[in-house]
Amino acid sequence: MSDFPPPLFEKLCCPLDGLPLTFESPSWRCASGHCFDIASQGYINLLPVQNKRSRDPGDSKEMVAARRRYLESGVYEPIAAGVWRALMDGLEGEAPYACLDAGCGEGYYPRYLRQQDQDGQLALIGLDISKWAVMAAARSSSDIRWLVGSNAQLPVPDGALDAVLCLFGFAVPEEFWRALKPGGIWVQVEAGPEHLLELRRIIYPTLKADKEENLVPPTGFSLETTERVRAQIRLDSQEQIADLLLMTPHLFRASAQGREQARQLTSLPVQLDVRIKVLRRL
Repeated sequence: MSDFPPPLFEKLCCPLDGLPLTFESPSWRCASGHCFDIASQGYINLLPVQNKRSRDPGDSKEMVAARRRYLESGVYEPIAAGVWRALMDGLEGEAPYACLDAGCGEGYYPRYLRQQDQDGQLALIGLDISKWAVMAAARSSSDIRWLVGSNAQLPVPDGALDAVLCLFGFAVPEEFWRALKPGGIWVQVEAGPEHLLELRRIIYPTLKADKEENLVPPTGFSLETTERVRAQIRLDSQEQIADLLLMTPHLFRASAQGREQARQLTSLPVQLDVRIKVLRRL
């Protein structure tokens, strides 16, 4: 581990007018006088009320807690390791690299990257629209910049980022392009055709046909690499199965009969199957 603490990302901008934010303890302020306090847990809320589509957007407290329990068990570590490989292989230029996880949830993937980053090369930013998720993330790690915000309006200046991660989340290619430096990378993780197949067979009456993989990159990007990560895991308790359901949209899409069948399970072998794409900003 480096003798020096990893850098904290400082290039934030005001979500109301786009002006740079400067830190004037205990708040971040722009030249127009807009002020954003640092919460007691250590995060910054850069999602103004007028930019919310609901009163309490994003994951609930219960979903955040389920995701934390599930991911901290280590079952998705093959995916996290694949993201680390993609990031390290794709970054160019000199460190430190500004890397934003767009839709970070309770922070599992940024924390994993921080653990792997033995030389302190990454200035990590975790951003999520759920204040409950960011609150939980900020409690867990103070050497990552945690923000409440929206993928549709990343609170960073143009060209401020070396990498954007979007892991099972809501991608906004135009905004990612704006926030990335020329030559910066966007790492996208998507479910593959066999991802959680065993669970989906239980909770759905019928399965939809798999969508064909889209290999055409969005405007302004080139598709550099695609890696398919597959692993067999085993969920060893009903609680772990319930947590997986609660942290995904599957809980709300499943049939009542399917949810009841899942509640009867005490163990389940499950296939992980994801595609990790690296797209480079032109």
